[in-house]
Amino acid sequence: MGFRKKAGQTAKGFQHQSHHKRRLGLSRRSVFMAFILSFIIFSCTHTSKSELFSVSESSHNSRVLKIWWDRGYTVEEDKALQQVVSNWEKQTGNKVKLSFYSGDELPHRVHRALRAGSPPDLMLSYAAHTKLNPGLAWEGKLADVSDVIEPIKSFYPESVLQAVSFYNKFIKKHRYYAVPIYQTTIHIFYWRDLLEQVGRSKSDIPKDWDGFWEFWKQVHNDLRSQHKQNIYGLGLLYSIGSGDTYYLFEQLLEAYDVQILDSEGKLKLSEPQVRQQIVNLLDWYTQFYQQGYVPPDAVKWLDPDNNRSLLNRVVVMTPNPTLTIPNAMRQDTYTYYHKLGTLKFPNKPNGQPMRYIVNVSQVVLFADSYHQKQAKDFLAYLIQPQVIGKYLKASGRGNLPVMEPVWKDPFWTDPKDPHFSTATETLIQSPTRPFDVVQHPAYSTVLKENLWAKALNRIVVDGISPQQAADEAIARIQQIFDQWQ
Repeated sequence: MGFRKKAGQTAKGFQHQSHHKRRLGLSRRSVFMAFILSFIIFSCTHTSKSELFSVSESSHNSRVLKIWWDRGYTVEEDKALQQVVSNWEKQTGNKVKLSFYSGDELPHRVHRALRAGSPPDLMLSYAAHTKLNPGLAWEGKLADVSDVIEPIKSFYPESVLQAVSFYNKFIKKHRYYAVPIYQTTIHIFYWRDLLEQVGRSKSDIPKDWDGFWEFWKQVHNDLRSQHKQNIYGLGLLYSIGSGDTYYLFEQLLEAYDVQILDSEGKLKLSEPQVRQQIVNLLDWYTQFYQQGYVPPDAVKWLDPDNNRSLLNRVVVMTPNPTLTIPNAMRQDTYTYYHKLGTLKFPNKPNGQPMRYIVNVSQVVLFADSYHQKQAKDFLAYLIQPQVIGKYLKASGRGNLPVMEPVWKDPFWTDPKDPHFSTATETLIQSPTRPFDVVQHPAYSTVLKENLWAKALNRIVVDGISPQQAADEAIARIQQIFDQWQ
């Protein structure tokens, strides 16, 4: 018994001693493994930081400037920019990666690149100045390019400078956050020969507001009396899918002197008079559709569709904010010079000359660009009058100059060209202004959501009253502005 007790005690002591040694061994092993792990972590961390620093330095010091640009309507337009880039590369030794994207694709691609932290250095998108750039400037995502504009500021008309001056909520000031490249505005395009078929000519088109619109209704009626049932007098837009719809309606708001925002960017929609003006305009405009002077499918048109309707002679006239319609007929010289016409808008209803809303296409430099100096050097090169003038002429699209010295080139004012000369005369001789996005970036969301088109659609498709459509639009605009505050 004693032996067994002693043996048991010895066994217990042995087990305890063995357990203690195992714990000691494990502890030493843990310390050793922890040391090894710490060394590995330190080494990996050190290596990662070095590699990251190297990549960052490489990106920072890279002389490859990344430019994203709207793809042109013609091959000539893209080639014209490629030539400008090539010339700059030869002069400076810098390199450029130039990428073209469709107008719809580019804004989405920019948003994705910003979220990923890898935006291009420079970007030009036709739609960006109304729907994208004001918000990017507001959020501090664009670089101030005042130092590019200031040396030649006197070359630009005031409306063009206003169009590239956006508000930054962080510094609480307007600054130049874009460089203007070219501009367009809205014109009326029509068929001269269709007027001749009903015994009329350009000289018969009234210049007063009411007379002007009644003229096209009468042309419509006269064509119908000649059994031309498939031709409509007016190619007006009512579709949510077309940016041309909001452009035209904004121009009509200007015609009737409807002020949505005051000089400080505050909404005036709560004023009864402003609401009533909107109601009256919606009522006036939708009657053309309801009375059958506009093709029924105008409620579904996309941006190219009013162009197609005119070129296919489905409508006698249509408004359009570029010169793409005459440019499409440039190869058919007889049609270009003799059958197709371009008109300015009539005087406002109050008899005053029309003030035109200009669409200023602009290049922006992103705040996160590693190549601020190279980008600004390229912009300074591009906007030299001789460079930008040659580029705009070579592009062949009808993008019009923004710099006064460029207008002096006889190319833009040649009276033999009925379309360019009319567009040039409009921009040089008429008062102009930018979209209201320069007053407050929240208005970019109003345009992006195409709220005026939705109001028109609600009336002609859903059958609601102009009063209800106006109230819905006003309520949504107020909500948008509240969210931006």
